[in-house]
Amino acid sequence: MTISFKSLGLSDVRVEHLEAMGFSEPTEIQTQAIPQLLAGRDVVGQSQTGTGKTAAYSLPILEQIDLQGSEVQALILTPTRELAQQVAQAIEDFWVNRKLRVLTVCGGQSIERQIRSLRRGVHIVVGTPGRVIDLLDRNELNLDQLQWVVLDEADEMLSMGFIDDVKKILRTTPEQRKTCCFSATMPGAIRELVQQFLKSPVTVTVSQPKAAPTRIEQKIYMVPRSWTKIKALLPILEMEDPESGIIFVRTKRSAAEITSKLQDAGHSVDEYHGDLSQNQRERLVQRFRSGQVRLVVATDIAARGLDVEDLSHVINYDLPDNTETYIHRIGRTGRAGKTGTAISLIQPMDRYLLRRIERRVRQTLAVDKIPSRSDVEAHRLSKLQSKVQETLAGERMASFLSTVKELSAEYDPQAIAAAALQMVYDQSCPNWLKSDWDVPNIDPNKPIKRSQLRKLGKQNSEDSSDSLPKKSAVPNKAR
Repeated sequence: MTISFKSLGLSDVRVEHLEAMGFSEPTEIQTQAIPQLLAGRDVVGQSQTGTGKTAAYSLPILEQIDLQGSEVQALILTPTRELAQQVAQAIEDFWVNRKLRVLTVCGGQSIERQIRSLRRGVHIVVGTPGRVIDLLDRNELNLDQLQWVVLDEADEMLSMGFIDDVKKILRTTPEQRKTCCFSATMPGAIRELVQQFLKSPVTVTVSQPKAAPTRIEQKIYMVPRSWTKIKALLPILEMEDPESGIIFVRTKRSAAEITSKLQDAGHSVDEYHGDLSQNQRERLVQRFRSGQVRLVVATDIAARGLDVEDLSHVINYDLPDNTETYIHRIGRTGRAGKTGTAISLIQPMDRYLLRRIERRVRQTLAVDKIPSRSDVEAHRLSKLQSKVQETLAGERMASFLSTVKELSAEYDPQAIAAAALQMVYDQSCPNWLKSDWDVPNIDPNKPIKRSQLRKLGKQNSEDSSDSLPKKSAVPNKAR
């Protein structure tokens, strides 16, 4: 018997919305966790990201949120800013009622803007421990009406030194709240936290997905600090010339921006996200399958509806925060015994994520240098030579021989041919290639400082935009 979202207890409206997004059957973690959370039980989930755990906890919460109020009813803690943004984006895609207000609170963003949003009223807060504590200390984040707390990737928060912050936050929440804790592993400190703050939790466990298929060629490109990722992606696409591919990004906004820039550069590309109507989604999928669109820019959630065979490339424009999402993404290519290519753009601060991916796939992934201007030009000239050879074998060439004969009276035939090739090359040359650019040398093996790794996840109240004075600290509430 096939399990459906409807059988798990979700509403008809929610189920219809999920089906429109391309979600037909729940994953194992969703099948186990959703009914328990709908029943009001605390849950401990041992599951890697990529198994659908975001939907496992967010769908039950969305079913029970009271939109009539303006208080914070759910708090989701994540170890990094990137994961917080990804979770908030997923919740946006899952919601049906546009009155729902979700706020991401983390470092690297204006705390003043976050405070203004809180004062207007927010239903769900997704954030990193450091910024949440900062807002609590300022008396700007009120958790008196909180009903749900989610600890997402608890073991990562432990490894990055946030476990005391998490405990401090939990002590400020109402005792009657419902709590769920998701963690890929269960070290002693996490088990202790569960015992201290969760009430008779139900434990659900999901087996780890298989490793990445060996038929997929994985390529890693290091993007210099002074470069934007789109600047790095353009020469890579020129060299790869993908027949069809999905470019994965974190947010719908990024999808729109990258799609626009790639279209300006002459690529056949479109965006796929949760704001598209069902008819728009179906038309795009059909155009993608028929080859009218070669590249689609999408988030992980939206890409669920892109079930397309024979993908030649998967491109991680934004490297995922975890290994399972990486494996799930690249597994979309290289299917049915065919080969595929997975490309990931990383920046120096992403190297710790790369090391985790290497351990998970049990292989070392060499970091390639972004193709230089001379590399791209040589590649384009090679393609042009192939086209000339094809034309020489055709029949239409004869109509141009008289022109060549006339020019030969004044110019050398080789010079005439070179001039013609130059005209064709210049007309087809994209604007980005005409500009001056050089690829700086980067040492991909330069050690990562521990302080840098901690800063990546924390990034709390130290950014310069945090100019509001702090109010008195929030008194702790004992459980």
